[in-house]
Amino acid sequence: MKVYTTARTAFRALRRNPMRAMLTTLGIVIGVGAVIAMMEIGAGSSAALKKTIASMGANVLVIRPGTASSGGITFGSGSTTTMTPEDSQAILRECPSIRNATPMVRARAQVVYGNRNWVPNAIYGVTPAYLDVQDWSILAEGDPFSERDVLNGNRVCLLGQTLVRELFEGESPVGKEIRIKNIAFRVIGVLTPKGANMMGLDQDDVIIAPWTTIKYRVTGLSLANTNQSAVAATDSVNTLSNLYPTTPRSLYPERSSIQQANNPMPIRFANIDQVMAAASNAEEISAAIEQISLVLRERHRIRPGEPDDFIIRDMAELTRTLSTTTKLMTNLLLAVALISLVVGGVGIMNIMLVSVTERTREIGLRMAVGARGRDILRQFLVEAVVLCLTGGAMGIVLGHGGSLLVRTLLNWPVETSPSAIAASVLVSAGVGIIFGFYPAWKASRLDPIEALRYE
Repeated sequence: MKVYTTARTAFRALRRNPMRAMLTTLGIVIGVGAVIAMMEIGAGSSAALKKTIASMGANVLVIRPGTASSGGITFGSGSTTTMTPEDSQAILRECPSIRNATPMVRARAQVVYGNRNWVPNAIYGVTPAYLDVQDWSILAEGDPFSERDVLNGNRVCLLGQTLVRELFEGESPVGKEIRIKNIAFRVIGVLTPKGANMMGLDQDDVIIAPWTTIKYRVTGLSLANTNQSAVAATDSVNTLSNLYPTTPRSLYPERSSIQQANNPMPIRFANIDQVMAAASNAEEISAAIEQISLVLRERHRIRPGEPDDFIIRDMAELTRTLSTTTKLMTNLLLAVALISLVVGGVGIMNIMLVSVTERTREIGLRMAVGARGRDILRQFLVEAVVLCLTGGAMGIVLGHGGSLLVRTLLNWPVETSPSAIAASVLVSAGVGIIFGFYPAWKASRLDPIEALRYE
């Protein structure tokens, strides 16, 4: 018999009992529909979970200067001055696994607005890329500063929610001026609230400004041979202690301390406290660390065998949490899918065995007129596969519609999974072959004479 003849005969046999065929596929419909709905809801939940953990810094790498030593005395982490803004640009340019990177300069000082003051946890001097690295691109109010502000050292800043509450008491801070070490900064935006991090520190108690402004105007440093983090408060410029410049002793008067603070002149290169880089995703963190190490060793001219003059820190604990949670969710969905499909497959096998028993005389008649065992085997396999594929198609529609209904009614995150749909089709065909093989094999092994005698 030809293949198309076998398929036509199988379809004709299924049309004889449409109700039984529909009830037979019901197990596959429910199983595949449940799998599709759970996979799409699970994929949406997993994506939302990844986004939440990424906002906590799971894919953020912190590159800090290494430890300097002299005469057997070490000066602690960050005491070297080899990290520069150009390193951040090189990391972003030459590391494929890095999504974005920003240089960072840290400071801590009192912030004054009117008759109120506050000392934030940190004042960060960064570039606009910091907002993307920290998943802070959406502001609660106002606009972020630009690369031009960084280039010109403009006195603009973004405030966290804690400073807005403590300094402005319900007023909108956008457009107003605050003072940091007697330097006026114009507030151009407000960050969205983030709350505390895993260490319990308030992430909203922060000021973000261009790194050139923080380094040259607030801390008053322009030389590379000074440790940014170890500056004493007495080294800062006090504009009230030198109101009038001294009498010049040369043809051209020397710059006053106020002029030096407002118009710094970097002599060599500007060192920074650290570089913050965001990997494309949590799975590429290891590759990103290797790429950053190669780039910085080449830029800092570190010979093979010599230790690094930088330290790379990652959020390994958050990454492990993300991997464990995702793996647990995937295994749970696979277990449910396996149970559902096994139940549907048992139903297919049961109905096919009943069909073989009912059609014993038909099988004997066909074998008596020339049909061979493999023709009977092929016919019943085609019937089982058609039942499973039909149930799989209906299950895909039911599952996708169910997930959309859940998103509409419960506002749960849902993400369409083409791989789950393709896998459902393949699994449906596989279930039909596996659970339909035994009834088909049993039918092909019938003796024609005994089959014709069957009542």
